[in-house]
Amino acid sequence: MTTFTAESPLYFVMRHAEGNRILSERVPTLVNSPLLHTLYFHEVGTILGTEDALQGKPGETAEILRLLGELEPEDLAARRAAEAAADLPAPAGDYEPGSVVRGSAVAAYPTTAAARGRFELTLAGPSHGNPFTDVELRAVFTSPSGETLSVPGFYDGDGSYKVRLLVPDPGEWTFTTTSNARSLDGVTGAFTAREAVAGTKGVVRVAKTFHFAYEDGSPYLPIGTTSYAWTHQGDALEKQTLDTLAAGPFNKMRMCVFPKSYLFNENEPEFYPFEGSLAAGFDYDRPNPEFYRHLEHRIGQLEELGIEADLILFHAYDRWGFSTMSPGRDDRYLKYVVARLASHRNIWWSLANEYDLLFRKTTEDWERFAGIVQANDPSGHLLSIHNCHAFYDYSRPWVTHSSIQRQDVHKTAEFTGEWRERWGKPVVIDECAYEGNIDQGWGNITGEEMTRRFWEGAVRGGYVGHGETYMHPADVLWWAKGGEFHGSSPERIAFLRRILEETPGGFLEPLPSAWDVPTAGIRHEYEISYFGFNQPTYRNFVMPAGRRYEVDIIDTWNMSIDTLPDAVEGRFRVELPGRQFIAVRLRAVG
Repeated sequence: MTTFTAESPLYFVMRHAEGNRILSERVPTLVNSPLLHTLYFHEVGTILGTEDALQGKPGETAEILRLLGELEPEDLAARRAAEAAADLPAPAGDYEPGSVVRGSAVAAYPTTAAARGRFELTLAGPSHGNPFTDVELRAVFTSPSGETLSVPGFYDGDGSYKVRLLVPDPGEWTFTTTSNARSLDGVTGAFTAREAVAGTKGVVRVAKTFHFAYEDGSPYLPIGTTSYAWTHQGDALEKQTLDTLAAGPFNKMRMCVFPKSYLFNENEPEFYPFEGSLAAGFDYDRPNPEFYRHLEHRIGQLEELGIEADLILFHAYDRWGFSTMSPGRDDRYLKYVVARLASHRNIWWSLANEYDLLFRKTTEDWERFAGIVQANDPSGHLLSIHNCHAFYDYSRPWVTHSSIQRQDVHKTAEFTGEWRERWGKPVVIDECAYEGNIDQGWGNITGEEMTRRFWEGAVRGGYVGHGETYMHPADVLWWAKGGEFHGSSPERIAFLRRILEETPGGFLEPLPSAWDVPTAGIRHEYEISYFGFNQPTYRNFVMPAGRRYEVDIIDTWNMSIDTLPDAVEGRFRVELPGRQFIAVRLRAVG
């Protein structure tokens, strides 16, 4: 049986290691094109027949198809095992000679810190060989109650090592380091943690099964947006992005560690995550500390704005080789990133954007990655993974919440209730499509439709995310590079956020509803019904006798709330404006 024919979708050829290699060698302009991912579901024969580099070369096209047709089915797990076997060995136990005094590294650290703030230990240590891969460093912190936290350290270049702890509790803390480098092993110290600074709410956790709250118990309602590569755009544009966020409604930002190569993403970043260059290649065993210092700075600025950084650790839109590293290098990269960044309060971990487009990674890889993140994050930040086509198994115990890209072209938020029931976890629809006007169906919905999807998700007990993809003369599309908002949905989303924050109890829970309109709130106390794209001129309601209700008619598009002059009870009729995007809120009096 032939593995591939001219009619095979390009997607399946690219998933096959040898098929990928053949196309990479024979048609590098195709494989490195920012349009590649938009071509995946066209027939490979059609793609080759229309590729500029192959025009007038029918013999070359035929040869490529012949080679693809001779391929055998691939055992992806066996390939990953072979790659793992060829990786660097584990760090040796004798990085420094026996003459080096154990624990002799000069240590610098503050004697006081704040709960829910960062404590940082800096050690001056050895730099021979490759400390990024040759040196292991951890510190065990003992809390005032006697409990211990094992915290990974990392090499920051120039002979400097750091261990960072997001301090969970006030009181007296001690620490002891362990390392295969004698000078870094057995360093001890102590510090006093004060009470948390006023207004510091702490890490976001799952609350009440389907929602979120800060450590101090106050509700957190994720009103998210996406700007994948905003930290790779240079100082001027990155500052503009921060200014836009400061004036906007969003309190969560989906963003990538790695730069992105895709439509409207063809510029090179200022910093790379590994030493090297596009022309000379990259040393995936040597992270670039300057890159990570820049990333940390931007995450810290988001924290100052009250914005959670939903950090994407892997993605497939890549021309630098970051998406196709070996298993060992993947693992070392993850350990390094988590060690550097887990002390930020506002971190969420997303293992991948569109995990199923990372063809060289298996389910076993993703499960291992999740274990690495959890083992190296003593603060236990939220953790999930995002899909393109097939959902990941969000019932897995390490997944704290679903991170969903729509699978139906038109409906997404409408499935929120089904997904809550399926996984028993918060439903975060990070990608419901983007408001914009590009040629891709995922990037050309209207502001009205974006706003409607936010409302639909909210009254069904979930959380929907925003993004913008409006054409721009300099290719500065918010979803990729940040900059400014150009759409009409952000101010309407801000209006929704204000209403959600007024909800008694802090969260909107779906209620038993009529077949034609979703309702949420507290039964017979506080109920919001959303009519979406329907346009009724009136609605009959039935509420318990003996209780009176104030009625608010909410125009979610024009951002107005009209309260009826008289309270009502029992069975009553509410006159409505006969236009789309109206909600009705009933509030029990007294």
